Amino acid sequence: MSDTTKGQALSLEVEDGVAVVTFDLPGESVNKFSPAVIEEFTQVVERIEQDAAIKGAVLISAKPGIFIAGADIDQFLEFRTAADAAAASAFGHAMMQRIEKGRVPVVAAIDGACLGGGLEFSLACAYRVAADTPKTMLQLPETQLGLIPGAGGTQRLPRLIGLQAALDIILTAKNVRAKKALQVGLVDELVHPSILRAIAIQRAKELASGAVARKRDSRPHGAKELLLDDNPIGRAVVFRQAREMTLKKSKGHYPALLAAIDAVAAGFHGTEAEGFAEEARLFGQMAMTAVSRELIFLFYATTALKKDPGVAGVAPPALPVDRIAVLGSGFMGSGIAAISVMKGIPVRFKDTEADRVAKGVGAVRDILKDRFTKRQITRQQFEDQLGLVAGTTQYTGFGHVPLVIEAVFEELGVKQTVLKETEARLSPSAIFATNTSTIPISRIAAASRRPERVIGMHFFSPVHKMPLLEVIVTPQTAPEVVTTVVEFGRRIGKTVIIVNDSPGFYVNRILAPYVNEAGKLLDEGIAVDVIDKAMGAFGFPVGPINLIDEVGLDIAGKSGAIMAEAFGGRMQPSEALQKVLGAGRLGRKGNQGFYTYDERGKREGVDESVYELFPGGKKRREVPRDEIQRRLSLAMVNEAARCLEEGIVRSARDGDIGAVFGIGFPPFRGGPFRHVDAAGAGEVVAQLEALDAKHPGRFTPAAILREMARAGRTFYPQTGKPA
Repeated sequence: MSDTTKGQALSLEVEDGVAVVTFDLPGESVNKFSPAVIEEFTQVVERIEQDAAIKGAVLISAKPGIFIAGADIDQFLEFRTAADAAAASAFGHAMMQRIEKGRVPVVAAIDGACLGGGLEFSLACAYRVAADTPKTMLQLPETQLGLIPGAGGTQRLPRLIGLQAALDIILTAKNVRAKKALQVGLVDELVHPSILRAIAIQRAKELASGAVARKRDSRPHGAKELLLDDNPIGRAVVFRQAREMTLKKSKGHYPALLAAIDAVAAGFHGTEAEGFAEEARLFGQMAMTAVSRELIFLFYATTALKKDPGVAGVAPPALPVDRIAVLGSGFMGSGIAAISVMKGIPVRFKDTEADRVAKGVGAVRDILKDRFTKRQITRQQFEDQLGLVAGTTQYTGFGHVPLVIEAVFEELGVKQTVLKETEARLSPSAIFATNTSTIPISRIAAASRRPERVIGMHFFSPVHKMPLLEVIVTPQTAPEVVTTVVEFGRRIGKTVIIVNDSPGFYVNRILAPYVNEAGKLLDEGIAVDVIDKAMGAFGFPVGPINLIDEVGLDIAGKSGAIMAEAFGGRMQPSEALQKVLGAGRLGRKGNQGFYTYDERGKREGVDESVYELFPGGKKRREVPRDEIQRRLSLAMVNEAARCLEEGIVRSARDGDIGAVFGIGFPPFRGGPFRHVDAAGAGEVVAQLEALDAKHPGRFTPAAILREMARAGRTFYPQTGKPA
């Protein structure tokens, strides 16, 4: 006998004394906790608690690959005070405590993504059984939004899996795959997805009968745990080290990380009620920070981009891409090949010599092996993915390839020659995408018989780690070519922005004045590490001089020459940069640049001999840190505004995403355009005018900024969401 009740998002079916609650939020691709869903959950829990015939319960999702994606982020934007947010957290605590301490034991049947509030719900359950599939992964992503877990995560997770493991998951927001979740005690059991429901029902019955204990300690209990978790002195060491490491990595820019540590500590230092109260209080505080607002904006912006086809109006459907060819087996080509085979896309690798092809295939193998070593893939997956790479020195088979990505030497003549050779072997419908960092696509496409099939795909280095892809279109690019390449970019895991053709495109164009201004500071006698530390303190992952060393001085030199030719004096490379390049220094790849490197290529300190190339030699002068930060950041912000003004990027949203994901503009500042909105266009223009008076021609405010300052406008509506 079964008794079924169906609501908007939840249906309840009673089977042999077990209430099976199925979560299927209508009209959404994922299940998430909205106020309406929480109200429905409350009613379901009351029904379960009041029905004496129900002895156990199971929560399962009807959506493939998704358990619960967490809270509906929209509700976070409705908080007006810290007290509002704290009250929402306390309400969540009350609901989870009803799950945890109610009469009926609840089993979480997890298949797919179990995120945020979804994981916090499962932590309140008496048992967690998970499907053993690649899509099953558990995560507390709140710190990526400038928040802390607010539904009990900072309190229950350490008790379940131990203090160190819990802090690692909370502070890094890392994904925990199914097998790892079982190892650390985050789930109790892994089963084949076909029997997940049946096993969950069986465990609910066993919990109800007492055959399985409702309260179990799944933490590892070795000497390390006894030394650290189970005594106050050991815990103090863990908390101190966590704070020190967090401050070192975040430089204090992300307050939610320290707040999360404080919330976890409160659960150990006080009563259970005090721990939950402190989590709610700190959640409320973090929800009102500017950092959280900017990180939530980035969440909305990247989510919106996933639905953007890349063309205005009615978008033609993307063409099927069942395989690709990659021309050039160097660092970029092998990275493109690797991320493609990771997604099950066969790759035909071509280069001019067999040993180069072999080296490229070896580089793909190394990237895949690293994933295998880190247990991100199985041995079978490693072998299957590697088997999708085929190398050749010929064009055989190219007639059936729908997409060719060229990643050869960064020189116009070479790229045009390769385009003409390849195009002769391709079908008329095939797409030729060129991976270039600065050369205008229209100049490359000038050598094509079908320029409407030519497009730019600017990947960032290293390809398998950097999330951004610039898709560069010319006035001739066919709409279906754009939609196909955009869809392919997302398929291989990239965040894609559309950029209209121009020298340097968007990301490298805004990077050029930033790097050049750093070079001007070197000309003026400022020390290398002083500049880099200043911009690290501003929030960039690495300083501009360090970045040049990482990219390679030869590549930076070629890019700089193209930008100077296109944009004149304000993009003219500094004397210091030109002299270092002229001295034959290549940066990290040559173990000599502005910094010194050990035999493994690890950066050590500033190479003092580099100062011999500069005016003034080793004698460096002092300059206030905020002056360095203002000059470099505003050079980039001003150029970003020009790009929007000229239509190089389609929107402020795309410009902010490009800057954050492409060159590490500080995420907590939201991007160049969010940064202007936060400071006010009038203030930004005033600062630019003051700098331009000292350094004529380099800081002339973009016309769009002047106009916004006069009108008192902002780039975004003041709602927290991108337009």
